[in-house]
Amino acid sequence: MKKPVHNPREVAEIVAIQALSFVAGEPERLGLFLAETGVGPETLRNAAADPNFLLSVLDFVMRDDATVKAFAKAAELHPTNVAAARQVLGDALGDPSWERDVP
Repeated sequence: MKKPVHNPREVAEIVAIQALSFVAGEPERLGLFLAETGVGPETLRNAAADPNFLLSVLDFVMRDDATVKAFAKAAELHPTNVAAARQVLGDALGDPSWERDVP
């Protein structure tokens, strides 16, 4: 039995890895992501160990409502959980470039 994860950053990284798997699951989406990030298919696995790369995966998924909704559905998450994971990971890495909208 797997041990539950309680560290918010670890949870955020798990969500980002799930997002990477989602992106990789569709060749067209993966091609666009690789072109935008400059990462090659041969270095994708190593890049996934870099929290900054994982942050870029979440940014890629979240930039489009349809994509974030499709990922959230596939991962059985609410879209706000994806946004929260992005926020937690960004905060942990000191990324001031993204702020969530507050009504």
